[in-house]
Amino acid sequence: MPVTVLLVDDEPLVRAGLRAVLEAQPDIEVVGEAADGAAVIPLVRRLRPDVVAMDVRMPLMDGIEATRAVLRTVAEPPKILVVTTFEDDEYVYEALRAGADGFLLKRARPAEIVHAVRLVAEGESLLFPASVRRLAVRYGDGARPAPATPPHTRLTEREAEVLRLMARGLSNAEIAARLVVGAETVKSHVSAVLAKLGARDRTQAVIAAYESGFMESG
Repeated sequence: MPVTVLLVDDEPLVRAGLRAVLEAQPDIEVVGEAADGAAVIPLVRRLRPDVVAMDVRMPLMDGIEATRAVLRTVAEPPKILVVTTFEDDEYVYEALRAGADGFLLKRARPAEIVHAVRLVAEGESLLFPASVRRLAVRYGDGARPAPATPPHTRLTEREAEVLRLMARGLSNAEIAARLVVGAETVKSHVSAVLAKLGARDRTQAVIAAYESGFMESG
């Protein structure tokens, strides 16, 4: 089955460019387009895309609010890939904190666009780990109220090791090779990390790790 994608951007040329790049791939299908975040929820419910490629800045409802709305109201939400002009934009970080799974630069090469969509659809590694770290350092200080007991303190030693490797952008297969364990073992550890951190996905777990000071502690 192909990866299905919904394009959301207020610039028709951007949507046309993304469509041309993605539809050139045999395993990716663009199933719809929208010019504003306000149109996303009905389209997601009707088209059931695997991935939403969503502009972070739009006039009526931006990508941050649209991301929150999708995750709040859709029972089985798609992966959300934020499309942005600047990778150090505070809007990007807020979209990631709101639940987006990764981000894509509008100036990215065609191969990078395709790779990003496939990677987000798979959900097994983190896009641009260094950029996520910089965003967390720049905008994450004080973004969340510190809990009395930081959730990362509930991680086992091996789970903490897995989280650090996740934050470096390693996939499950790469983590398994690094730790010399089976892929299913890594998958179980990742699931435990997400549950203990209260994170929807790897991106949310990594953001929580930076904002809580966990990464600096190691």
